[in-house]
Amino acid sequence: MATWLGSQETVLGIVFLLLSSPCFANVLRSCRFDAVYQLGDSISDTGNLIREDPSTPFARLPYALSAGISFLEPYLNRNAVFTRGVNFAVAGATALPVEVLAKNGVLAPVTNTSLSRQLDWMSTYFNSICLNNEDCAKKLEKALFMVGEIGGNDYNYALTEGKSFDEVRSMTPLIIQAIKDAVTKVVGYGATRVVVSGNFPIGCLPIYLTVFQSNDSNAYDEHHCLKDLNNLSIHYNNLLKQAIEELRNELPKANIVYGDYYNAYMKLLGKAESLGFETKSIQKACCGTGGDYNFNIVKMCGTPGVQSCPNPHQHISWDGVHSTQSAYKFMAKWLIRRIYPQLGCGAS
Repeated sequence: MATWLGSQETVLGIVFLLLSSPCFANVLRSCRFDAVYQLGDSISDTGNLIREDPSTPFARLPYALSAGISFLEPYLNRNAVFTRGVNFAVAGATALPVEVLAKNGVLAPVTNTSLSRQLDWMSTYFNSICLNNEDCAKKLEKALFMVGEIGGNDYNYALTEGKSFDEVRSMTPLIIQAIKDAVTKVVGYGATRVVVSGNFPIGCLPIYLTVFQSNDSNAYDEHHCLKDLNNLSIHYNNLLKQAIEELRNELPKANIVYGDYYNAYMKLLGKAESLGFETKSIQKACCGTGGDYNFNIVKMCGTPGVQSCPNPHQHISWDGVHSTQSAYKFMAKWLIRRIYPQLGCGAS
């Protein structure tokens, strides 16, 4: 889920950090990944949006990459040397082309670069490094492909533009098909290990807790998340997991793994206090202003006068939409432990 550019770190960046640490060195040794190719949105973007639109508020502080972590180079960085793969993700990107969203009465305000355009970039890049299909398959056999998270923005834009839950739910099969087609395409290039990530529990995020705030206590679960919104995410993720099962049958030579962002986030909420997060701020944005959740959709983080908190490491939410470095670090650890055994690394 990612409507705007990510926090101080991305999930992908934290994954790289953890994979470089001694405790996860066995993952690198057994998987022998020599490159990572990423499709997605702001959960993974490491600089494509700010090159598409240098005037975006997300090209300046407090949106900045923290020092000390080596990120996967964004495709639009023309000075990059892509020695470890390429990041095609763009903050604000949707799974569906913007033209399809428009036909459904949904506008994509951040970027026109949808999943299909990222795939076009990927095709252009592989055509530049591969002699033919066989050469590409050989070059990519030890690469890790990350497809998503993507599709969260299709929901975000529709919901914040006033579409009903039923209207959003009716879009889901189209979104899932776009993701399924993307996986088929990357496997066609030669991908053998693909992670396809699901959506977060959006009912737990300050943006949705603010926009859909309710006086009905029954609307909330034990974590004070909005149940109906989380059910939308569950519906989406169930259809995505079904599509992954179909892909495994259709593409038996590839290891296609589900990235369970939903339960990673819920696990984080359940352990927040013991992990050192400030209990009174668990669902408040660190960078934001106003209301019960320190979030205002018309005066978000990056707007002049909006301040960030002095202790982001004790907050789960960075800007009401994305998480903090500390939150992403926990989720990345949780995800690596569950994804790694399914990648079939020891078998190669």
